[in-house]
Amino acid sequence: MKSAVRLLTIAICVTLLACAALRAQHPSADLKIYFIDVEGGQSTLFVTPDHHSLLIDTGWPDYQGRDADRIVAAAKQAGLDRIDDVLLTHYHVDHTGGVPQLVDRIPVGTFIDHGPLREPGDKTTATVYDAYQKVLATGKYQHILAKPGDMLPIPGLSAEVLTADGNSIDQPLSGAGQPNPFCKDSAPRPADQTENARSVGTLLTWGKLRILDLGDLTWDKEMDFLCPNNRIGHVDILIVSHHGWYQSSSPALVDAITPRVAIMDNGATKGGSKPTVETLRKIPGLEALWQLHYSEEAGPDNEPEPFIANLHGPDTGYGLELTASRNGSFSVYNARTQTTTPYPAR
Repeated sequence: MKSAVRLLTIAICVTLLACAALRAQHPSADLKIYFIDVEGGQSTLFVTPDHHSLLIDTGWPDYQGRDADRIVAAAKQAGLDRIDDVLLTHYHVDHTGGVPQLVDRIPVGTFIDHGPLREPGDKTTATVYDAYQKVLATGKYQHILAKPGDMLPIPGLSAEVLTADGNSIDQPLSGAGQPNPFCKDSAPRPADQTENARSVGTLLTWGKLRILDLGDLTWDKEMDFLCPNNRIGHVDILIVSHHGWYQSSSPALVDAITPRVAIMDNGATKGGSKPTVETLRKIPGLEALWQLHYSEEAGPDNEPEPFIANLHGPDTGYGLELTASRNGSFSVYNARTQTTTPYPAR
């Protein structure tokens, strides 16, 4: 009897080890992207099948740690106990302000940024930058200076820097570089002098899926980058620049890259400008515009309620979750409605 029990135990152990090895060889094939509601700031969490994580921006400070808590909740939902890489697009308070509260709540491996502060005269931005520098000065974290053309070392995910510190890639990406007919529809604007124009913009590629995040890159920089030739080409997912504010999202950018889906991380009273919503809706071939919030400014021009995570009224903190396959198919889950909208591969 003891021999039989011993043999059964060995058989079970062998089976469990084989299953574990099989899971290790064939992990879940999906990339998860969590669009976290930080009330008009930005915080987007990418999680690869092997649980490597990239967080783009950290939301606001204060509010009793609201944004850091929401980021940690999304990380826990994804099965993470740390965030490997945090990319800060620029140093405005709604993007970098949450850094100190975040590192108090969850371990972080590496910070990525564009380098020195370029808007020292703005007191709030300077305070946020100083707080971030104090975090780096602890020596607990790796640091990467992002430059156009760099491939960021994100295991399992291709992440190419397109813009940083006011500069952009010199040569078009593979398959891009064609004349941009939408430049004529974008009136020139004065050069932006703030940190927005210094945003780290990244093209993230997962199999056949291409995802673009340009931070708060402004209209003038978009035209410098995309005119007269489109150096990016087509993308599938556009994370709408600048929360959908009128200072960004020129036709020269959004119409040229022809995204299938645009996701706008606006707040109720920040971003979601009426002219921008109208521009996004006219993108050739756009299948859906998703909003993190109902925009008070856009009013009746908001998308239908199923495409909005947080409706008019009190703060509810719902997010959107995108699940992507390597074949180019993906789906968007609305936490408020608990429904999923699929987008088959083209």
